[in-house]
Amino acid sequence: MKTNHVLIDYENVQVKSLERLRAEHFRIYVFLGPSNMKLHKDLVLAMHEFGERAQYVELEVSAKNALDFHLAYFLGKLSTTDPEGYFHVISKDTGFDPLVTYLRSKQILASRSDSIEAMPCFAKPPGPDARQQQRAPAISAAVAADDATDADPLMQRVLDDLIKRKSAKPGSPKTLKNTMQKCCGSEVPADRIDALYAALIERGYVRVQGTKVTYALPEATSTTGPQP
Repeated sequence: MKTNHVLIDYENVQVKSLERLRAEHFRIYVFLGPSNMKLHKDLVLAMHEFGERAQYVELEVSAKNALDFHLAYFLGKLSTTDPEGYFHVISKDTGFDPLVTYLRSKQILASRSDSIEAMPCFAKPPGPDARQQQRAPAISAAVAADDATDADPLMQRVLDDLIKRKSAKPGSPKTLKNTMQKCCGSEVPADRIDALYAALIERGYVRVQGTKVTYALPEATSTTGPQP
């Protein structure tokens, strides 16, 4: 499973519990400003318990937006060392949204949430009736990819579409995602497409090298043969 890096803007959101982040694929970074003199006891105990999976990032200089810039810089460094990871910014500051959008345009999985509980990977899919009435909520590609099995109707739809394209398959990650979006329908959230895209890679159906995509698709259910 992908490593999920959780960057907490403690100046903006005073997180008290890390209970939902106990799984081994989570890494926690709590960003503290000079004014953060008191931390909740449960947070301190959890950080200690998580050991190397959790760390404080202290900023000694007090200035407007200083912690935000520091968090953004730290996020940039993490994304270069783990480009396949998923990056969660925990902050109510919508100023992080353009950065998240930019990262996603570079095929880096990222999101901003107001709290740990609101992270996309903890979103519950709607029931059968709700699916017919509203769009499905955003689901983290890091977690949803594990649920996007070959029996998933959307996954099967994407595979069938790619197989039928033969030599006319998308040649870049961006084009592939756009093709998948058109295939699944505009009502399907972008995060759901990201999950399917990640699942294609994890199952070896798609191989990405830089800006190029190659395919090793399963055997078609119709007359289309297997892809090399």
